[in-house]
Amino acid sequence: MSPNPLAYPRDAGPRHHWSVYVLLAFLGGLLTFAGARAQQKASDQATFHKLIDDYCAAWSSGNTTNAGKFYAKDDSLTFYDLTPFSYQGWKEYEPGVHKNFLDNAVSASLTAGKELKVTRHGNIAWTTVPMHITAKMKDGKSIDAGVRYTGIWEKRGKSWVLVHEHLSVPLSD
Repeated sequence: MSPNPLAYPRDAGPRHHWSVYVLLAFLGGLLTFAGARAQQKASDQATFHKLIDDYCAAWSSGNTTNAGKFYAKDDSLTFYDLTPFSYQGWKEYEPGVHKNFLDNAVSASLTAGKELKVTRHGNIAWTTVPMHITAKMKDGKSIDAGVRYTGIWEKRGKSWVLVHEHLSVPLSD
């Protein structure tokens, strides 16, 4: 006679506990990943907020050496500025911004708005932020304009440097 399966009930408890442990471990890992991602985003926001503020201060100093530390020096890189249309590499950008703007300005100030957006993928990040430029020119004219700013940053070693940027002023209404 074969044993009656109903006479010996299966103990389902201990055999299925492993699935609960696996589920808990998965959820714990998911929470850890989500927490780390949120912490990374907050860290990136703080890092680039400081970088953008320092960038604005460097350009506001009127000294391109101060601003130069924010730029990759590759000759192949393109930077779109307010005037002229673009510069090819820092070797062209530095003297060009002097000739087209700084040499004609008595004073200038660039400030970033509070709406900084940062998107990062590995060692590449892009930032967008509205800025404001004011300047008093040697010919007596003044500049007071909102500027749209997009910066493409690359982490090289321990530093983030601009590998592309685009500044533009909206057309007047």
